Amino acid sequence: MRIVVIDGQGGKMGRQLAERIGAAYPQAELTCVGTNAIATTAMLKAGARHAATGENAVIVACRRADVIIGPIGMVIADSLYGEITPAMARAVGQANAVRILLPMSKCENLVAGVPAGLTMQEIINDAMEKLQQAAEDCGL
Repeated sequence: MRIVVIDGQGGKMGRQLAERIGAAYPQAELTCVGTNAIATTAMLKAGARHAATGENAVIVACRRADVIIGPIGMVIADSLYGEITPAMARAVGQANAVRILLPMSKCENLVAGVPAGLTMQEIINDAMEKLQQAAEDCGL
């Protein structure tokens, strides 16, 4: 299974996801893509074996992904304070992959139906449960 983690800003969410995914799915091909070098570095420090930065890296990684996981803003052009380009959002949205979108209600994108005040840890725990279901659906 090929898992792509996308994150921006300081990479805090991506770092935590890379740590958890690497521990839970050591057999998976995990690629971490930062929208900036700081986010990429954070995910590399978390143990990502494959990492890259920027728009083209997102586009290429999404072509090969079975699962893409990251903040909901990764499918909204100009989100994450402008770090998500229209091409990045299109690549994620058009990928032939399961998308696990973490409900971060910031950057002018509010998610209805999600309890307010969830901690980053609670959101990541839920994402890991969804990843487990996706892995089972893929036969892992």
